[in-house]
Amino acid sequence: MTVVLELQSALRADLKDPFGPVSTDTAAVLAAAGDPLVTVGDIVTYHTLGAGAVPDLAFVDERTERAAVDDEVSDGIEDDRFDRVRAIENPPGTLTAALFDALADGLAADERTLVRVDGEEDLAALPAIATAPAGASVLYGQPGEGVVHVTVDPQVRERVVDLLGRMDGTPSRAFDALGIDRE
Repeated sequence: MTVVLELQSALRADLKDPFGPVSTDTAAVLAAAGDPLVTVGDIVTYHTLGAGAVPDLAFVDERTERAAVDDEVSDGIEDDRFDRVRAIENPPGTLTAALFDALADGLAADERTLVRVDGEEDLAALPAIATAPAGASVLYGQPGEGVVHVTVDPQVRERVVDLLGRMDGTPSRAFDALGIDRE
């Protein structure tokens, strides 16, 4: 496992403000969602599946707010709802080469992909926003508030790319892996 980027504590405040509107109405979020649809987090993925939509790409780690998800949530994210299932390692507070590879592969595939993360998937929303096509939707949880719906556009993409560039590690390697040209 190769850690490419690590979130330092000084940048955590930059993640407090959501990258899109927050809602507690999954059906309304899905009605406005673009294509492809990416979900990050067990609760968001569970509610998306429960509303009858299967994400094109989903990242889960069987945890929510640092605690194990309950059996209902875990059982509700069934592998057979997806065309493919990948397992990767990604330690808390990091972004690994394996996560970047799973993201790029999942976005390029014509099959719905579930990525089961051993560690933590929380930061996967950042590279997903940075690389998903314009108009795509990335959904992730905002603790205690609801689901954040990010519609990918140049402004939010630049905000996220700037944040990735300020993380500890090797941002140039991350950008290469994600196909992001910073020039």
